[in-house]
Amino acid sequence: MTAKTSLLTPDARTKRRNAAEARFRLYGLIAVAVAVIALAGLLVSIFGNGSSAFRQTTLHLEIPLPEDKLDKSGTRDLEVMKKVTTIGYAKVLANALEAQLDAQGISVEGLKSKDISKFLSEEAPATLRNQVLEDPSLVGQKITLELLVGGRIDGYYKGRVTRETALLDKNVSTAQLDLADALKEMGLLHTSFNWGFVTAPDASEKRPEAAGLGVAIIGSFYMMIVVLALALPIGVATAVYLEEFAPKNRFTDIIEVNISNLAAVPSIVFGILGLAAFINFAGLPQSAPIVGGLVLTLMTLPRIIIPARAALKAVPPSIRAAALGVGASKMQSVFHHVLPLAAPGILTGMIIGLAQALGETAPLLLIGMVAFVRDYPGAPMEGFFDPATALPVQIYNWTQRADPAFVERASGAIIVLLIFLLAMNAVAILLRRKFERRW
Repeated sequence: MTAKTSLLTPDARTKRRNAAEARFRLYGLIAVAVAVIALAGLLVSIFGNGSSAFRQTTLHLEIPLPEDKLDKSGTRDLEVMKKVTTIGYAKVLANALEAQLDAQGISVEGLKSKDISKFLSEEAPATLRNQVLEDPSLVGQKITLELLVGGRIDGYYKGRVTRETALLDKNVSTAQLDLADALKEMGLLHTSFNWGFVTAPDASEKRPEAAGLGVAIIGSFYMMIVVLALALPIGVATAVYLEEFAPKNRFTDIIEVNISNLAAVPSIVFGILGLAAFINFAGLPQSAPIVGGLVLTLMTLPRIIIPARAALKAVPPSIRAAALGVGASKMQSVFHHVLPLAAPGILTGMIIGLAQALGETAPLLLIGMVAFVRDYPGAPMEGFFDPATALPVQIYNWTQRADPAFVERASGAIIVLLIFLLAMNAVAILLRRKFERRW
């Protein structure tokens, strides 16, 4: 006689199967936990290193502007005043700082004149010079400015520089750190939010404290305008034609295969294509947003066409049949019924494609956008042809520089880039929910 079994009593085979399912769920939870831990570690590292880039140390300084140093002719002629270089203004600042130290009764043991002259950033004389040239009537008066201090002094209040490391660093001395502490105690030195990091242009390797993302943000914005203006209509039109109107034959099969292959092509290949086609052949300027936008358009097109086709294919055939059944033409059924229903998927794919284009670096390096650019690009349309850089390229550029302050700047730029990417993805979610329709 065979043994009686019950569905309510698991046998050995059922127990093994249940144990296997439990292990699989455990493996899945472990994988998710590892991914979350890795992501958290990455974000902690980025925000830990980059959050200090949004704070900057400045010195509140009263500056006499002697006429015999800045305008010997006394005529306030700009051409004559321009002959005074930043070296002359640096001496004026050093004298003003020494005078303020004497007025406040601040005395630091071992402090030399060289330490005082190098206390401020090399950007400070340029800032003062620009202000005087904008308003020559300031000469002969006493003005008050908030000036950037040197990168090492700024790093001292961010934990990047210590007294132990200062003993080994020729760019800073412990006397300068003592001076900084004395000025901070007097309320003349303070650390505040650094708007210049977002609005200022890049700076040279000797002035990391003055480096900003202004040109890079404008350059990225211009490139995204070009990509949006070209990739969206071309990509959606291609997807509509291939999915709704194109005959199913060998020619369209070849086109579809090539679109899928282009989506997998390394981005640097598009940079080589852009260099050959847009710069060498078409003669467009290097390091211009128009070239970067065209290259990113080529790279983004497959990433818009494929999701757009998937969104169109997801619309039930009954929608098309119903529209044709009541007398609508093929064109009317597509543009009045199918396309509006596919809009959420198309918009989502478009924004994700733009977000991927915003983070690309390799193709932009090949078209010269790695160049050092200090001047802001002009307003559209002229600005599309002016030299500029982009956020990912600026991050790459800063990581190649030796000063540790640029590592802080690079991490801060990554935070800005992540904010833009998160904002774009949030817009994609909102658009999908707004235009989503049920059938």
